[in-house]
This record gives sequence, C-alpha cells and structure tokens, in this order.
Amino acid sequence: MTLPAILLGLVIALLIGFLFHILRGGMGLRLLLYLGLSILGFALGQWFSMAFGWSLYKVGALEVPLGVTGSILTLILGDWLNLNRSSTSK
Repeated sequence: MTLPAILLGLVIALLIGFLFHILRGGMGLRLLLYLGLSILGFALGQWFSMAFGWSLYKVGALEVPLGVTGSILTLILGDWLNLNRSSTSK
C-alpha cells in the first residue's frame, strides 16, 4: 500500500471518528477514543477486504466501503462498551 493511500485512509477514518464524536458528544478524551477506534476499524475493514478478496468500490488501493463499515461498527461497539463500563462503575 502506498503512502497516499494510507494518508487517504487516515483522513477518511479520522473524519468518521470526528463525525461520530459530534453525534454522540463528549469531552476531549472521548474524542481521542473515537478517533483511535475509527482508525482501528478502518484498518480492520481493509484487512478483511484484502484477506478475503472482497471488493465493492476501490479508490486506488483502498476498499472504501468495507473500511467505512469496519470503522462504524468498531465505533458503535466501542461506544457501547464504554457506556456499559461507565454505568457499572457508578
């Protein structure tokens, strides 16, 4: 994978994480959590697309729909686990 593809993937993942933070709200640490989870999910989506040979819509070396799907699913799971953890600690 080339450097421009990696940078484009990071920009897309960070944008998704930022938009999720705007929708869900929270402070600065939660923003960092969402950005990290979004990057992780995008990378997992890319890995699944390469490992299983799935292809929906490629932009260069990036499989954008699977990366976005992985990012969103990871954000939802991470947010659910974070809320679940904070409700049990009270």
